[in-house]
Amino acid sequence: MNTADSPDSPGPSGSPASSGSPDSSHGSGKSAESWIRHTTDNQVSHITLNRPEALNALTPDQRERIIGLLFEASGDPDVRAVVITGTGRGFCSGADLRAGPTAGERVAGDVARTLRLGAQRLVAAVLDCEKPVIAAVNGTAAGLGAHLALACDLVLAAESARFIEVFVRRGLVPDGGGAYLLPRLVGPRRAKELMFFGDALTAPDAERLGLVNRVVPDAELARTARAWAERLATGPTRALALTKQLVNASLESDRATAFAAEAAAQEINMGTADAREGVRSFVERRAPEFGGR
Repeated sequence: MNTADSPDSPGPSGSPASSGSPDSSHGSGKSAESWIRHTTDNQVSHITLNRPEALNALTPDQRERIIGLLFEASGDPDVRAVVITGTGRGFCSGADLRAGPTAGERVAGDVARTLRLGAQRLVAAVLDCEKPVIAAVNGTAAGLGAHLALACDLVLAAESARFIEVFVRRGLVPDGGGAYLLPRLVGPRRAKELMFFGDALTAPDAERLGLVNRVVPDAELARTARAWAERLATGPTRALALTKQLVNASLESDRATAFAAEAAAQEINMGTADAREGVRSFVERRAPEFGGR
């Protein structure tokens, strides 16, 4: 059977094809809290998509839950890094279209409004989070699920992971920031190839193209993500936030604007306790102990 037509393969916008299965958001009795697991330990916020039977397709409630957790992470001094991952065979297969309005209920402007308030807000929440965000891609990342991963600051992928720009298979335009993210990561020609054909990209191929920082055996994904996150959590948190901001803005700035932003960021950062600790530890010839402030 063709992968694109299998029962659990990504459907429109990357969601599983509608099948009326009991895991649908309609009448399941489950909440966003149970479908999105959240724990914090060692100053790392762990966000886990938990609808494995639906390849972790996102309902609107789940999406809002993730956005809220990222917003909270930005303002919580006890959170200094974030990890996003999934359970089962899928990282995230996209938006669950069964949870949205039917075609008969749609009016002019609904689609654009839904994207602005939904998928685009989710991707923006990752990009704008003031703490480093790691994607630990445990399986299929399709459509919005792929863009959720690619918006993260660092991407770890299990050997079994796949990335799919699935939109073209259903006659759709990429959304969720895909046409913004991909050209910046792999260049316009590679981005067009991925989006025009919609072929599944293996984890090693994604690493080769620069979409993934590192590919690890499936059994080592969680451990590696935790190690990376805990290392970031011991770093100079405000300096990392400002670095993220500078890098994200760099491709949209001319040199003068980028240099001015860099100087302003360094001016702001030099007033932090971590910057003072970094300089002091250098003078005293010891390892720094950053407190995240």
